[in-house]
Amino acid sequence: MPILLTIFTTSFLVAFSGALMPGPLLTVTIGESPRRGFMAGPLLILGHALLEAALVGAIVVGLAPVLQSRAVFITTSLIGAGVLVWMSWGMFRALPQLTLHVPTDQAAGRNLVVAGALLSLANPYWSIWWVTIGLGYITHSLAQGAWGLVFFFTGHILADLGWYSAVSTMIWKGGRFIGDRVYRWMIGACATFLAVFAGVFALAGLRALAQ
Repeated sequence: MPILLTIFTTSFLVAFSGALMPGPLLTVTIGESPRRGFMAGPLLILGHALLEAALVGAIVVGLAPVLQSRAVFITTSLIGAGVLVWMSWGMFRALPQLTLHVPTDQAAGRNLVVAGALLSLANPYWSIWWVTIGLGYITHSLAQGAWGLVFFFTGHILADLGWYSAVSTMIWKGGRFIGDRVYRWMIGACATFLAVFAGVFALAGLRALAQ
């Protein structure tokens, strides 16, 4: 159980770090929340989650034997570590300009669930994340069997759901519970976590390589 909780916690924190960064989903959430209310964020994330569940299922069903190989574990660990460092550095560099006030000229349309899936699919960073970090996480999680995968995916989706629900609620209520300064501190803390977690990924890969 401690290992599963570790998978859940780290999955949550890594996903939360990504969710905080501005992108198409955040833009549409902010734009739609005044009209759709606090459900704008959850509906968008439902579409996002359905897309990711289908992706994870396809990966596991088609590639499970391959993902459990030593070579794939080493490769995904080291590549995932590199991408985490890249993400962390990008977050640190963006800190001075980060703001929750982003343009809202992108319309999500009437079906926010479909919009959530399409916006995720259209985001190149989403593909990069799953090909590198996501694939590495799936590989690590499968070492604990099906429950490892469940704890990983649950933590991942809850991070997205929690942040986007909070954003849509804040916009809907018309208040600013957190300002840009607090937002930047949150991004900085997440960037630091990503850098540390990159070291964990790299160490796991190097240990497997040395065996």
